[in-house]
Amino acid sequence: MKPKFKVFHDDEQLKESIDRLRHDGIRDEDIYILSHDNDHVRRDRKETDANKIGVGVTGVGTAIKNVFRSKDDKLVVKMEEIGFDTEMAEKLEEELDKGKTLLVVRNQDEVTF
Repeated sequence: MKPKFKVFHDDEQLKESIDRLRHDGIRDEDIYILSHDNDHVRRDRKETDANKIGVGVTGVGTAIKNVFRSKDDKLVVKMEEIGFDTEMAEKLEEELDKGKTLLVVRNQDEVTF
């Protein structure tokens, strides 16, 4: 099952969407946020309890390889690890380059952001 996603530029809309997902019964472990700005992701995760795509998702091998990758490449690999094909991951990474934040939901057939 391919992950569902939405790109955000506004943190308040991101938070509202995460609240709506939870209200609709989406489990916290299926909600992820990605951004180029690590501080931004930390703040958003703290405010929303969303997950980051870390070692528990990517595995130790990918985490070790990521030490030697550029930030862009790390994000693409993380997106591939949760189910995006390379083309879509690269396209979404370009949106993150513009300062946007990506909200991803896994393991769901239908999602309303």
